[in-house]
Amino acid sequence: MVSPVRRCSRTACGRPAIATLTYVYADSTAVLGPLATYAEPHCYDLCAEHSERLTAPRGWEVVRLAVDTGPARHNSDDLEALANAVREAARPQQRTAEGPGRAGRETDPMETARRGHLRVLRSPES
Repeated sequence: MVSPVRRCSRTACGRPAIATLTYVYADSTAVLGPLATYAEPHCYDLCAEHSERLTAPRGWEVVRLAVDTGPARHNSDDLEALANAVREAARPQQRTAEGPGRAGRETDPMETARRGHLRVLRSPES
């Protein structure tokens, strides 16, 4: 029988995973965030110890998103946010006098920073 608990992807580590690590090679960025809903082939699930000790190659940036260690709560907003992100990434970039990549986009008041196609958003509580 397969265990319903996902385990750390590190070799010889059997601890429960609490975070998911993904890489954005084009931006030389490693993103460590909450445990993904589903295990993906190009993502790595990490336990608390390995996620705390994570380092990236020289010249790479590590983006650490808040990891909730409480029970998982699924929200319909998660699926909608994913669909919106996919739509935005698929939209062709238009270049005008406003500058590259900014044409046709309104400034999102929740957005605090941007690097490539990744955006850092302000927490809804703040």
